[in-house]
Amino acid sequence: MYLRDKYLKNDRTYIFDFIQMHPFAILVLNGNELLATHIPILAEGTAEKFRLYGHIAHSNEQFSHLQNNTQALLIFQGPQAYVSSSWYREKEISTWDYSAVHINVDLFVQSAKELEFSLRKLVSRFEKEQKCPLFYDDIPKEILEENLPLIKGFWCEPTKIQAIAKFHQEFEKEDIESVIAHLTEQKDQLAHEVSKNIQTEHGKNY
Repeated sequence: MYLRDKYLKNDRTYIFDFIQMHPFAILVLNGNELLATHIPILAEGTAEKFRLYGHIAHSNEQFSHLQNNTQALLIFQGPQAYVSSSWYREKEISTWDYSAVHINVDLFVQSAKELEFSLRKLVSRFEKEQKCPLFYDDIPKEILEENLPLIKGFWCEPTKIQAIAKFHQEFEKEDIESVIAHLTEQKDQLAHEVSKNIQTEHGKNY
C-alpha cells in the first residue's frame, strides 16, 4: 500500500469498524500466478485482537492453494471519488480521495464444524436486517448437504495491518468546503459518501 503519514490510520478501533462496515473484500494470494477473489470477510474478536474468516467455492482457482499457513492479502475498500482541480481556488492537480485497509494474513483451513459455525454467523449478519430473514437453520437440509462439500472455509490471522484515509487533510477550509459541495452535487452515491467522510475527517469544523 502507498502510504503517506498524513493519511495513515493506526487506530485499531477505526480499522476494526472499517472492516465491519466494508466486509466485501478482495482475497489475493500467489498460486501459479497472482489470484484474486471478491468475497465477504468477517471479523471475530475485538479491535485489539481479532481474526477474520470467509470461504470460497471448489470451482474457484484459489481453492487448491488454500492450505494451512498460506500467506495472503485481504483488501477492504471504502468509498472513493475523483476530485477535480477545477474545484480549488488556485490551479492544482486533480486527485482521488479514498479509504482502504490492507491486511496481510496467514490462512488456516476450517474444519467442517467451524465452517458451519462461520456460515451461521455470516448469514445472520446479513439476514437480520431483512424484512423476512432466512437464517442458516431455515435453509432446507438437503440444500446444505449438497452445497457444503463444494466450499472451503478458512481463518485469517493478521500479520500486518495498514490503513489509509485520504480525505483532503491539510487543505485550506475554502478548498475543503468546495470539494464537499461538488462531491455532494455528483450523481454518484460513492461521491456522496466521500463527502461525508471528508466532513467526518475534519470534524465538520473545516
